[in-house]
Amino acid sequence: MNLQQALTFLTVAELGTVSKAALRLRVAQPALSRQIIGLERELGLQLFDRVGRRLLLTGEGEQLIAGCRLLLNSVNSLKEQAQLLRQGDTGVLRIAGSPQHIESVLSDFLHRYAERYPRVEIRIREGTGSEILAMLERGEVHLGQNLLHAVRLNEQHFGSLPLGSVQLLAACHPSMPLGPRCTIEIADLAELPLLLLDSGFGFRRAFDAASRMAGLKPKITFESRSPHTLLALAEAGHGVAIVPSQLQCWRYELRIVGLTHRRRVLQEPLTISWDKRRPLPRFATDYCAMLAAHMRETFPITRPTEPAAAKASVQTRAKRVPRKAKSSGG
Repeated sequence: MNLQQALTFLTVAELGTVSKAALRLRVAQPALSRQIIGLERELGLQLFDRVGRRLLLTGEGEQLIAGCRLLLNSVNSLKEQAQLLRQGDTGVLRIAGSPQHIESVLSDFLHRYAERYPRVEIRIREGTGSEILAMLERGEVHLGQNLLHAVRLNEQHFGSLPLGSVQLLAACHPSMPLGPRCTIEIADLAELPLLLLDSGFGFRRAFDAASRMAGLKPKITFESRSPHTLLALAEAGHGVAIVPSQLQCWRYELRIVGLTHRRRVLQEPLTISWDKRRPLPRFATDYCAMLAAHMRETFPITRPTEPAAAKASVQTRAKRVPRKAKSSGG
């Protein structure tokens, strides 16, 4: 049964005569009668009883009519969905990003995007740089956020849009010896215990590249896939966490300084990428432009601590230490 036969069957059943059905469908009566006869032969069932000029559904026809209505309703729904998709303001958008990007950027940005595209469903995947590239290559996501130099994109297949830059930061307990300035040379981290992201993260590979450039052999105490695990360990005094400036650090009492090499700030450009072989709907291209604008307004999420603020933090923590109560004479 094709869609035309289903429509003919349903119309004749509703109107009860071939003549009325032919008028509604704008088909000649003989042609419509042949469609009904052909459908009955194809199904091997008698669908109508002929009573005078009227056609009444048989028991078998009654059982098939509900399925025909469901089929035609599904087709109409599909046509409506296709029309909405042509308008470019509805659909599903699959994106992938690092944990810190999702937490610090998307948690706010998605509300802004939903105001512009309320009928677009966002599905988010979390991953490291190499994992996000693999998702793009397999077609599992439309868009992937990454550090520009962390993965090798085939420029023939992938397009990208810059999203600003992420600075490399060192975060530690205020008592750690990072010097009085808002920055520290990466080579000066040589004797300090470092808390680093897992090597699968693009940010970690950016730090490793900067270390090689500076001749630094890091003293790695701990590696994690969770940036906030590093911050918690740093706050507790277990080492210096190397984190990106897009990470939210305000929940922790930390001294934060920027990393430099030969007094040049170490930072990496961020991009959002897509497969050029796969056409993007308008709501996806607008997502990229809106995200870039949002990040220009909000970056960096975390900045180096001012020396005065760092000193105040140490004093505040000292005041919080409870003093020993004086022993009272018995």
